[in-house]
Amino acid sequence: MTAILEAVDLHKSFGPTPALDGAGLSLHAGEVVAVMGPSGSGKSTLLHCLAGILTPDTGTVRYRDALLSSMSDTRRSDLRRTDFGFVFQFGQLVPELSCLENVALPLRLGGVKRRAAEARAREWLERLEVADVAAKRPGETSGGQGQRVAVARALVTGPRVVFADEPTGALDSLNGERVMQLLVTAARDTNAAVVLVTHEPRVAAYSDREVVVRDGRSRETEFAR
Repeated sequence: MTAILEAVDLHKSFGPTPALDGAGLSLHAGEVVAVMGPSGSGKSTLLHCLAGILTPDTGTVRYRDALLSSMSDTRRSDLRRTDFGFVFQFGQLVPELSCLENVALPLRLGGVKRRAAEARAREWLERLEVADVAAKRPGETSGGQGQRVAVARALVTGPRVVFADEPTGALDSLNGERVMQLLVTAARDTNAAVVLVTHEPRVAAYSDREVVVRDGRSRETEFAR
């Protein structure tokens, strides 16, 4: 089976400090891959290279057989709005917008009319069990509710790949478990692949397999289940 996203022999340094030293990863449609490692190991840098946010110094990242490095900045930005979805540790919702408007925002930026965008956004809020906060602003929600809204925003465009960087890092264990259950279930239902960066074994347990990053190098483990 051909990988939808593949990184090979990535090297990336920030000044004299190497962040990646030959790391790699392959990802297939519909699977969840956990990228694990201690703080400073290079796992977030790997995610940013996979998403086209950073360009590696050497090595290749291919998305559906196209080199990300050969794409224009505009094309990579388009991918991050249409084919890629993102969930960050602290949600990064727009505080001035309602939760419904936050989820609809990627669709609106893609040219979808407001009524259609908000209708689809409302469906995703219901799916993530937070329809009751649609009219609230992010600051008026709990941490768990806000992160579910962030997951809805990541999935509303029907992305092929979801990048989740420590998605439960700011949550208690109960809310973290529920966010992971909803994220993985929704991704599998839509056949989206997930790159899950975490240092928590209980979060990595939701993955199909694990890639461990240490000192900028990656090593794949056996399938988690």
